[in-house]
Amino acid sequence: MTASSGDDLPNRAAVRVEVLPWKKALNGAKPLRLAVFVQEQGIDESEEWDESDPVSWHALAFVGAQCVGTGRLLPEGKIGRMAVLKAFRRKGVGAAILKALMDEARKLGLPELRLSAQHQAIEFYRQFGFETEGEPHIEVGIPHQWMKRRDVNRG
Repeated sequence: MTASSGDDLPNRAAVRVEVLPWKKALNGAKPLRLAVFVQEQGIDESEEWDESDPVSWHALAFVGAQCVGTGRLLPEGKIGRMAVLKAFRRKGVGAAILKALMDEARKLGLPELRLSAQHQAIEFYRQFGFETEGEPHIEVGIPHQWMKRRDVNRG
């Protein structure tokens, strides 16, 4: 899948997103998740890898040949591990990843999507039809909020 939402990227570069199984995505996703979650956010590396990776679909975002973002879709409809390199944030990369994962969920016939958003990302997810649900909680030492989108098939 290719998503072209790079109007405000450096040199007006296009964002290309591929949705892949873990075996094909790990070489791009692992370094990104290490950079964003472990190095930048200080999450213990043992918290980053789990049994969900091999059974999930993984979106990789590229600008040119560089992999700059990732996210995953679990079989039960949970989106997670959304990560974009700092230099590429607020440039449409996260939106392209989320759209690709939502498209994949539609193809799979999932009735709803849910995610646990870091507090600073709640408004980002609201733009895509996600609504907050339940009480805020702490994951890996960081405040999060559960969010859900019930009608996956609407734009």
